[in-house]
Amino acid sequence: MSAPAGHWPTTKPDDGVRARVEALFGSAVLGVTEHAGELTVLIVRDAIVDVVTGLRDAPDLAYDQLMDLSGADFPTRVCRFDVNYHLLSLTKNRRIRIKLHTDEVLAVPSLTGVYPVAGWFEREVWDCYGVRFDGNPDLRRILTDYGFQGHPFRKDFPLTGYVELRYSEEHKRVVYEPVSLAQDFRNFDFLSPWEGTDYVLPGDEKAATPPPPMAAGHKQVEPVSTADKPHPQAAGESKAKPGE
Repeated sequence: MSAPAGHWPTTKPDDGVRARVEALFGSAVLGVTEHAGELTVLIVRDAIVDVVTGLRDAPDLAYDQLMDLSGADFPTRVCRFDVNYHLLSLTKNRRIRIKLHTDEVLAVPSLTGVYPVAGWFEREVWDCYGVRFDGNPDLRRILTDYGFQGHPFRKDFPLTGYVELRYSEEHKRVVYEPVSLAQDFRNFDFLSPWEGTDYVLPGDEKAATPPPPMAAGHKQVEPVSTADKPHPQAAGESKAKPGE
């Protein structure tokens, strides 16, 4: 059953938000882009608290909810990490994304004083990327183990990790050990044999090889076809039972 037209809420277009943000925050705004009807505002790292507070408190903006806080890693940049804040205005039905750049040394001011929910989001970004948040009262790991080494969402973190864990019957507890791969990495080309490949599949080389010639004095036996021979029961034949 199809939903009636206009049933799903849609995000409103810019409606002057871009000009309003640039006028409100001035030099703190480094750039503004628009995609799919949503704005992304790149700002100075140290201005994050003032910018988000202004977006929340301005009556014509009213971005009153922090929906998500995420990170991204670009190792070739000097400030390799992006921190993205996704805000929602329920009353205006608009979304906006605030972005800033940082690295593993420079701390980002925490938003726990503006949006208390930011505490857990910042812990996730710290755990996965190693971005520090100045002012977060409980900046601990939240997704990985307490003794985990490194930050797994960084591009330079090995896919296999550094350690593996298992339950030890000898120690009666979970123990950490260096990673031991039971099988070497295999190379997959992800080509579909149904669409054709650039190589010969195992077994296909037999099709290109003619069968060996038969030895002298041997005759090739033709296969016997039983398609035209009637079934005994179909022809009324039956075996005689014992005693008949």
